[in-house]
Amino acid sequence: MTSTKFRGANALTQSLRARGVRRIFTLSGNHIMPVFDAALDAGIELIHTRHEAAAVHMADAWARLTGEPGIAMVTGGPGHANAVAALYTASMAESPVVLLSGHAPLGEIGMGAFQEMRQADIAAPLAKASWTSESADALAGDAGRAIDIALAGRPGPVHLSMPGDCLEGEVTRGNAPSPPAAPALPDIDAHPFLEKLRRARHPLILAGPVSLTRAGRERLARLEAATGIPTIGMESPRGIGDPGLGAFAEILAQADCVLLLGKRLDFTLKFGRAPAFATHCEFLQIDADAEEIKRTRRAVGARLVASGIATVFAAADTLAEVARKQSPSPSEWLREARSSIAYRPAAWDIAASREPGRLHPVQALRPLQALLDSHPDSVFISDGGEIGQWAQACLTAPHRVINGVAGSIGAALPFAVAARVARPEVPIVAVMGDGTFGFHPAEIDTAVRYGLPFVLVVGNDARWNAEYQIQLREYGRERARGCELLPARYDRVAQAFGGYGELVTEAGEVLPAALRAHASRLPACLNIMIEGIAAPHIKRS
Repeated sequence: MTSTKFRGANALTQSLRARGVRRIFTLSGNHIMPVFDAALDAGIELIHTRHEAAAVHMADAWARLTGEPGIAMVTGGPGHANAVAALYTASMAESPVVLLSGHAPLGEIGMGAFQEMRQADIAAPLAKASWTSESADALAGDAGRAIDIALAGRPGPVHLSMPGDCLEGEVTRGNAPSPPAAPALPDIDAHPFLEKLRRARHPLILAGPVSLTRAGRERLARLEAATGIPTIGMESPRGIGDPGLGAFAEILAQADCVLLLGKRLDFTLKFGRAPAFATHCEFLQIDADAEEIKRTRRAVGARLVASGIATVFAAADTLAEVARKQSPSPSEWLREARSSIAYRPAAWDIAASREPGRLHPVQALRPLQALLDSHPDSVFISDGGEIGQWAQACLTAPHRVINGVAGSIGAALPFAVAARVARPEVPIVAVMGDGTFGFHPAEIDTAVRYGLPFVLVVGNDARWNAEYQIQLREYGRERARGCELLPARYDRVAQAFGGYGELVTEAGEVLPAALRAHASRLPACLNIMIEGIAAPHIKRS
């Protein structure tokens, strides 16, 4: 049975479909059931999750892997509150996510409506824009506007609340067209930036998270080839200490001119201060956000010697096009920088656990590279914590989704679900800690219901190891308390949800178990018992 009237919910879903939206990651609730109904007519698939934050994480991973806006939809009130925290991860990853939230009817606001909440105000600090639709007629245009804002300039999440009476109300003006997309930012003049970089002995180009997608990394590689200047993407909360960047900190300290290409001068770069940077290092900046340039100037003052407003990809293309005509030759500085980033200690080749029945993190992770290397489009996903840092140092893949600058934990499992939706036939390896497994284990049920297999690797050291390492450093072993966990059988949790699971306690079993898990064509959990070791701090000297 279908409704005969054209409701706001129908206008919303038709507007989304016209923008190329094929699926929505969602969790049902009273306020949004009209959209569930309207999605059937619009031909939009609903991926029905088990937690609202997981729906946002899935939309985030979808956006990073496809370049399309990721759409999450949740109910109002507590459903919205559950979802909002995940917007922070998307925001810091510069991921174009649109969160659609059901909302109490406008006609009942201020009267004690069911699950009434100031939703737009709650989401606003974590989003590029956040507002509530005002009528059924406005919903279609609001949806288009939300997508435009999410994609424009520096990408990021946008929130739209949808009151129940707007969703159920009849549209009187037809399916209102979306407003035009935001105007493109002007192209930058590449010549002054390239000239300043070329005059430097040790120049660097640093890019932010939006450039760490596969397409973004390919663009950075073209820019590096055209300029002969080390061009490095950064997206880890460990910043210059990111073990995935090897001995990068040693190279950064030598730089005398740094172009920030969409990269914020924030805590990940120690705010431009010594000793992370030489005191004579000059900065150039190209950013879509004028406020970021102002913030850099506050941090480094007159050392910011040139700046421009442009989108990152457009600026990178312009710089590469101009530089290519000048035919730079490979430099010793470029070779040194690349060598430093690729550096991993030789001791890792013989790393072994000191505890029986447990593996050193390198033993647990390096064998997985063979599975990732088996396909040219494979996906590597990493959560945070100490195990995440080891994973990012040990594993690479054409597509990579990590917890990002937010430093959040727990998203790896929802990321893996969305990765399988985005990449139906490739190996997917997701690494997380035993603590973070507890955030969203029920999404294994989501993966089983939709037939979305992946290999989830849980590094099980029976504690919150990142915090335990802080206790050891700051307070001593005798005061290291409160971070203990049970050495639980997370593999059996996966089996209970209908997935595949194995316990791994020997280094020689890691790759065979991973291959069996991949071959199962089920959501799979390898519960690998590891020694709880601090994240690596890589130095050549």
